Amino acid sequence: MSSSIYENLGAQSAQFIRAEHRMLIGGRWVEAFSGKTFDVFDPGTGEVVACVPEGEAADIDLAVQAARRAFEAGDWARMKPADRTRLLLRLADLIERHGDELAEIEAVDNGKPLAVARRGIAGTAEMVRYMAGWATKLNGESVNLSVPGEWHAYTTREAVGVVGQIIPWNFPLSMAIWKIAPALTVGCTVVLKPAEQTPLNALRLGQIIQEAGFPDGVVNIVTGFGATAGAALAAHPDVDKVAFTGSTETGKRVIQAALGNLKKVSLELGGKSPVFVFPDANLELATPGAANAIFFNSGQVCSAGSRLFVHKTVFDRVIEGVIEHGNKLKVGHGLDPASQVGPLISRQQKQRVDGYIRQGEEEGARRFGEQRAFDAGGYFVAPTVFVDTTPDMSIYREEIFGPVVCAMPFDDDDLDRIAAEANRTEFGLFAGIWTQKLGLAHKLARRIKAGSVSVNAHMVNEPALPFGGYKQSGWGRERGREVFDLYTSVKSIAINLD
Repeated sequence: MSSSIYENLGAQSAQFIRAEHRMLIGGRWVEAFSGKTFDVFDPGTGEVVACVPEGEAADIDLAVQAARRAFEAGDWARMKPADRTRLLLRLADLIERHGDELAEIEAVDNGKPLAVARRGIAGTAEMVRYMAGWATKLNGESVNLSVPGEWHAYTTREAVGVVGQIIPWNFPLSMAIWKIAPALTVGCTVVLKPAEQTPLNALRLGQIIQEAGFPDGVVNIVTGFGATAGAALAAHPDVDKVAFTGSTETGKRVIQAALGNLKKVSLELGGKSPVFVFPDANLELATPGAANAIFFNSGQVCSAGSRLFVHKTVFDRVIEGVIEHGNKLKVGHGLDPASQVGPLISRQQKQRVDGYIRQGEEEGARRFGEQRAFDAGGYFVAPTVFVDTTPDMSIYREEIFGPVVCAMPFDDDDLDRIAAEANRTEFGLFAGIWTQKLGLAHKLARRIKAGSVSVNAHMVNEPALPFGGYKQSGWGRERGREVFDLYTSVKSIAINLD
């Protein structure tokens, strides 16, 4: 780490990043079975900042064996729900205690601005606490039977078993906790495969999990590539359930890999989310809200508001405001205290987003947004707004995963037609509505095919609210009470009392 920007790092985070990294398997920190490693890059500079083991199928197999032993025998298998709650609450406290360090690691590993990363740490700890509270409250129910005779019948919820979890690079720590916390709440054991672009905070989290006192083998962390380690985890015959967050294309491959033993699968995939601004909306809130919906985290958000529909009577005012908002955002390295928008995750992602921008201009859309010169070493793209877009354009149809929004005016008062435009996509993850008319908001929300809809806000990050998609945005729901359906199996028991 040669750049002067790293002088802003705290001593603990700098020491961790520079350390010799190992994977966590069965409570031990180990090298890859093959001895191979791969480099980790800071997307804000393009520099190599760390080196981690390149786990493959052999390492996944060892991790699954460790998770199986922990699930079926030992302290974890015998642990009472209240004791799991106490461990999880201790984990939440430790995440907060190490919050500055975790935020700095994420600013280097992922590139997000430090202020954004710090807010994410607080949300991550609260997610753990929310899940911890459920450990003592997940019960079955008694069932009244109609068959002849006298019966006592009831259901129970049981942990599904060993869970393989594959997480993305856009919110490395948050996504790890979204997966790990509910699985541990119900008594599952975990093999986590972090994204190869952002493995560092997952490894630091593994150390904190050990510090919290979780038994060996309950959480195992294997770093490696999706095509090798991820594929081996999804296909492993002794994994009972796989949870994946990432692209729709990769999600389909996870499904195919999971067919061998018909393991349970949950998927949180892509989006092309619509945001509607109606003429009665409070534009002082709606305009920056629509801008943040796409520029937050450099647009690398599955629920990003990448299709912006604005009523023609306020279109010019709103779009000018969104462009102005984007132009004022300070784009820079995550450790720069002034940064509001960080880099894209990799050179490949920058090339992909730049390609969409060029294609949008070639297809006839008009581009707005301040053109800026950035450090050639970082993977930066300035906030970009397209107008004069049409449904046949690639920038309108496809998930770009960058700070690029397509803006379209509408003048229709027919909510069925408005909803049809929102639903004109293979995705169905999120939608935003800005209006002060309560009836309009309720009616349109009912018509939109999406797993989440926010009114006069964008994507409420609340642990109690289920999150997931319709159509090709995925299977199942994370967060909320509903997440436990992913990690438990229901057993029915009927006892003949005659």
